[in-house]
Amino acid sequence: MTARLHVDLTALAANIARVRATVGPADLMLVVKDDAYGHGLEAVVRRAQASGVEWFGAFDVRTGGAVRAAAGDDARIFAWIAASRADLDAALAARLDMGVGDAGLLEELADAAREADRTARVHLKIDTGLHRNGVRPEAWPAFVARAAELELEGAIEIVGVWSHIAEASDAEDDQARAVYDRALREATSAGLRPTRRHLAASAAAFARPEFRYDMVRVGAFCYGIRSAGGPSAADLGLVPAARLETDVVAVDAGDVRIGIGALDGLPSSLQGGATVGTPAGRRALRVVGGSVSVVETWPGVAVGDTVTVYGPGLQGELTATDLAELIGTIGEEIAVRVSPLVPRHYNGA
Repeated sequence: MTARLHVDLTALAANIARVRATVGPADLMLVVKDDAYGHGLEAVVRRAQASGVEWFGAFDVRTGGAVRAAAGDDARIFAWIAASRADLDAALAARLDMGVGDAGLLEELADAAREADRTARVHLKIDTGLHRNGVRPEAWPAFVARAAELELEGAIEIVGVWSHIAEASDAEDDQARAVYDRALREATSAGLRPTRRHLAASAAAFARPEFRYDMVRVGAFCYGIRSAGGPSAADLGLVPAARLETDVVAVDAGDVRIGIGALDGLPSSLQGGATVGTPAGRRALRVVGGSVSVVETWPGVAVGDTVTVYGPGLQGELTATDLAELIGTIGEEIAVRVSPLVPRHYNGA
C-alpha cells in the first residue's frame, strides 16, 4: 500500500471562515463525528479552535470525550447519542451538552446528575418529521413541562431546543420548520428559555437564512465536501480539505497499477465507472483489487508517479462526493472512507 491521506488544515480554516461569514450572526457548531469525517479529530479540533470555533458536535459520548481531551476546558461539546447509564455518567464527567429526545432518557440523565452532584446541560429534541429520534409533537407539551420541573430542581439546565430536517425539498423543510417553531413556543410557555436553537445543517444553513436561528450544525461544508446533488464546492466558496493519493507501483503491458485497493477503503463498485487524477489528467479506474488497482495508462507513466483518488481537482481527480454519487451514497456523510491504516499527512498546521 502506498496510499496516504493529505489534510490541508489551511483549507479547513478557510472553509470555517467562509461558513461563519455565511451563517452569522448564528454561531457555528463544527460537527466532528466519525473522526472529523475521516480527517482526524485531534488535528481538526485544534485548528478549528485556533480559527475561533467554540462549539463542537460530537454525535456520541465517546467522541465527545475525545474532543474534550483535544480542546480543553473552554470548548462547548454537544453529543446526542447515549447508549447506557455509563455514557451519561461519562457525559457529565466530560461536561458535555447532551441532546435528549426521549422522556425516559431525560429522567435517567437527571438521576445521573443528582448522583454526581452536577447540573446536566440539555438540548431538547423535537421530532419535526424526519423520525431520527426526538419527541413526537403530541408528546412535546408534557415533555417540556417535565423538563421545566427538573430545571427548577437544579438537576438540568435547558440550553437548547433542536432537531434534524431532511433537506429533501423546500416544502418538506418548511413543514418541519413550522413544527419546530411551534415546539419553541410550547417550550417558552412551559417556562423554558433556551439560548441555543439549532435546526440547520450544511445545506440549509447556506441556502435558507430563516433556518439558522442561534446556531447551525455544519460538518460537510467545513471540510469542503459538497452535498450530494448540490452545488460544487467552488460555487459554495469552499475547498476540499482532503486528498487521497497513491503511487504507481508497476507498469505492465499498458496497465498502470496503483498501490491502493478495497482493503484500503476504495469501494470495488467504483471500478469501470470512476476516474482518478494523474500527471496527465483524468484517467479511468479500470479495476479495484484488494491492495492494488489498475488505471488507464498515459504517456510517460513511470513507477512512483502520484495518482490522486479524490481531492480538490488539481490533477483532474473527482471529489469525494463525486465518487460517493457513483456508488449511490446519498446524504451529508459522503466522504469516501479510507482505512484507519492509511497514514494521514497534515499541512497548514
